[in-house]
Parts: sequence; C-alpha cells; structure tokens
Amino acid sequence: MAIPTEPIGSIPRPPELIQAIASFQAGKVAPEVLDNAYRQALKDTINRLEQTGSPVLTDGEQTKPSFATYPLSGLENLAPDGVVIPFADGHQRQLPRLTAGPFRYGIHADSYLKSARAFTERPVKQAVISASALSLLYPATEIPGYPREAFIADLINEAEADIRGALDGGAANVQIDFTEGRLSLKLDPSGGLLRNFVDLNNEVLNRFDPAQRYKIGIHVCPGGDHDSTHSADVDYAAFLPDLFRMNVGRFYLQMASEPDRKRILRIISQLAGPQHLVFIGVIDPINPVVENAAQVRDRVIEAAFFVPVEQLGTTDDCGFSPFADDTSTARDTAFRKIRARVEGTELAAKELGF
Repeated sequence: MAIPTEPIGSIPRPPELIQAIASFQAGKVAPEVLDNAYRQALKDTINRLEQTGSPVLTDGEQTKPSFATYPLSGLENLAPDGVVIPFADGHQRQLPRLTAGPFRYGIHADSYLKSARAFTERPVKQAVISASALSLLYPATEIPGYPREAFIADLINEAEADIRGALDGGAANVQIDFTEGRLSLKLDPSGGLLRNFVDLNNEVLNRFDPAQRYKIGIHVCPGGDHDSTHSADVDYAAFLPDLFRMNVGRFYLQMASEPDRKRILRIISQLAGPQHLVFIGVIDPINPVVENAAQVRDRVIEAAFFVPVEQLGTTDDCGFSPFADDTSTARDTAFRKIRARVEGTELAAKELGF
C-alpha cells in the first residue's frame, strides 16, 4: 500500500477479559487466570488485526488499565484524588495524585511491545503516554522534600526511557498520546498551559536524534470515552500552531469527526513541514455506524488536496476503548471499521496513482 495506514491503539476488550478483570479484583480468581485471559485477548487482537489487512499492528492495549495510567502500575506513592477530567456527557475520569518522590514508572511500554511481537511477524507500533499528561500527577501544593523541579527532571528521564525502550525493542514507530493538548485550551484559554505542555514534551524529544524522531509521532483528539469527548468544543485551529511546534516526525490527527474538515486541513497544509508525515483520521470510533471503503477513499482524496500524497497517511480519530472498562463500542465494530480504513486507503492510493 503506497499510502501508509495505522491504528491509533486501543481495541475494545473481549467480554471474557472484562469478566476476568472484575473477578480478579473481587478476589474470585487467581492471578494466573487473569494472565491467561490477557494472553488470549492479546493473541486474538493481533490475529484479527492481521485479518483486516492492516500493515502495521498494535497490541490493542489489551493489558493496559488505560492508555494514560499504565506507567503507574504497582506504585504506592499515589492517592486517588488527583485531577478530574470532565466529559461532555457528564461522566468523569480522575487521575491519581503523587504523594511522595521520587517518581518512577512502575512499568515501561517495551514490555507490551515484547508481548505483542511474540504473536506476529508484521510491524508493531507502540503507544506511550506523554510526559505532559503525567505532569498532572503532581499536586498544586508542593510535596515536602520533593519539589516540582525534581519531579519534572525524573519525569523527563522516565518518559525518555519509555520511548527509547520501545524503539530499541523493535517498534515500527512510537506514538505519543497527547489528548490533554486540546483539553489544555479549555482549562487555560490563554494557551499558556498548552505551550508549557509542548515545551515539556520537546524536552523529552530533544534527547533523540533526527532519525529516531522521524519514527516518533504525536496523537491528538478531543478525547474519546464512553462515546463522549472532553474537548471537542475547543477550536482545532487554536490548537494546531502550537501542536506543530512538537519536535516529531509524525502527526496522528483526529479528522473524521471534525465538522469542517476542509478548514482544518487547509491550516494543516500551512503548518506541516516537508519532514512530516501527517496521518489523517478517516474513521470515527465514537460513531456506531461503520464507514465503508468508499467513504474512507473520499476522505483520503479530500485530505490529499491539502497534504502532499507522499506525506499523507490515514488512521482512526482515536482509540476505540482507551480505558479498560469502556464497552461503548463493540469489539466486532472496531475491527470492521479498521478493515474499512485499510481498504478505503488502498482505493484512494489507486485513484491518486500513488
């Protein structure tokens, strides 16, 4: 396929895994039962992604509690009353709060990559959480003996290690999830928080050489959880100029659900440099209607009017189930949508003669 196409990451977990997680948390099953459920879900996810024709795979985040909190697994210096993220439908997600230093990841992403690569010979990309998202763990009141400056230094080191471990482990590329980027303009319309987020992530990215950064991308969307979003009402146009200051080679941009795609694509065409690959979202994970290949083809051709075809890729707007307990999208629906993306991208490539 001449136009690259990649999934964002999360796939709805099978009912058997969701039940095994609940039973384990209730103390009803042994750890090995949960481990086996994880393994079977991962194997099935990889197999079904291969069946869609996807040239690049992910682990579907089957064994992550969420796309954002996986590094916190096993940590004991956390309290549950951290930053609250409200969604448009009224539900909330809440991050933990760091209670003491030093800050270290409980698990790094290369372990997920290793597990996924055991089931496939195809390229596997690895999603990681941004340093800026994890910076929200530090409370407004300084932690005694562990100032914010020390936390940020530790955070940058850990975020670098997370990306580097995935690259060294053979990831086809590494995708940094930055869904808090658009949300930051809702929290601080002046853009100061967004600029701080970009600067923090660039401190991590600047530790990599140009060849490595070409394999590192940033993913943005207005959030997607239980068929709701946290920042779709924030104008994309206000967000993009700072986003494109990010020192990465790839941008994975929500677009299928955007009400005025041509307006936003025109802005992207003005911001993207010749060194960038721009993956445009052509599938809306929140919409229960499964797109067909012709619809995807038309969205790709539309994007190609603004982005040079040699710099264009396709993706999904967001992950289908970024939190393990989100069952709002059926697992079969997710794979049908992915197949439509793959087939529609191929149709567009042929029509564009690329």
